[in-house]
Amino acid sequence: MDRRNFIKAGALGAVMTVASPISFSAYGNPTRRKGKSGRLNLSFDPYELQLRHAFNLAKSQRTTTPDVQVKIEYDGLTGYGEASMPPYLGESIASATAFLSKLDLSQFTDPFAIEEIHDYMDSVAPDNCAAKASVDIALHDLLGKIMVQPWYKIWGLDPRKTPDTSFTVSYDADPAEMRAKIDDAAPYKVIKVKMGLNHDKELVEAIRRCSDSPICVDANQGWTDKEQALEMCHWLNEHGCLFVEQPLPKEMYDETAWLRERSPLPIIADEFLQRLPDVRRAAQAYDGINIKLMKSTGMHEAHKMAVLAKALGMKVMIGCMTETSCGISAAAQLSPMADWADLDGNLLIANDRFDGVRIVDGKIMLNDRPGIGVKILK
Repeated sequence: MDRRNFIKAGALGAVMTVASPISFSAYGNPTRRKGKSGRLNLSFDPYELQLRHAFNLAKSQRTTTPDVQVKIEYDGLTGYGEASMPPYLGESIASATAFLSKLDLSQFTDPFAIEEIHDYMDSVAPDNCAAKASVDIALHDLLGKIMVQPWYKIWGLDPRKTPDTSFTVSYDADPAEMRAKIDDAAPYKVIKVKMGLNHDKELVEAIRRCSDSPICVDANQGWTDKEQALEMCHWLNEHGCLFVEQPLPKEMYDETAWLRERSPLPIIADEFLQRLPDVRRAAQAYDGINIKLMKSTGMHEAHKMAVLAKALGMKVMIGCMTETSCGISAAAQLSPMADWADLDGNLLIANDRFDGVRIVDGKIMLNDRPGIGVKILK
């Protein structure tokens, strides 16, 4: 075995230990409030997120995002979670509420049984990733409140290492609306550009007339010719781009590997992967991965994915859907592990229900509230 393979084998051996289910024995036996039930009680309500601006993607446009708000109560404490479901995920309020209605969490008397609860959810239905994420986030919020610690501290992460978040801008044919979107991005140090339409260069040029901030590009599978994709990567490199996310359809695996070998910019997987088993295959065609709680079934598996990606020498991005500060604050607990973050989903909506993580001078600022760090707005 050569030195490179020896090192990689050692890293993969380490990740199997690190990424295994968290042992809470290191924290002792946390003092739990004595309540009436001693069992987990799940409740949920549909909620529609209202976008501040129309979201124009390579294959769709929308002004709202379906969402389900979730609570788990246990011994006088409440954990909050949510499922945000953009149409491309194949989930809806109907499918999420149908799945959540099938769950009987009252059979669990120990909220620390995260792995067991995930196994149970997978046994109820194999998919429904966003719905499972809502339960996972609420469970982590609850556990953090039991331990009276935020999750970044439970994971041993340094809050000073949180990255700047990008702010997303999509194309609009109306010049005034386009300018309004660019103005909204002014306080942020990185601008994320949604591409894959017929106006990709026009969008970048419009931004460059107003800002010299670095940009990152999300093509949302909108490019279908590898040669043209390579040409765009070179052009973007000359216009201050940091990386390109999902340039080709996820089915074009070999073409993506070809592009990665030739691109001057890192190629990041988004739609290509959802859960932990996808990370190893992504490593053969992509330079990094975009981890989103709504795809990975929540914080538990997202943490494992980040650890494995790092061991494989990949870049890690923590991303989001359009979400309230509940989902964003949950994802932000992982952000000290990330090379890049795209956690602006709560900034893109007009009806946030929570106060949570803040963005100060473009940088993610974690708070010391226990759990995922949120409180409900009155």
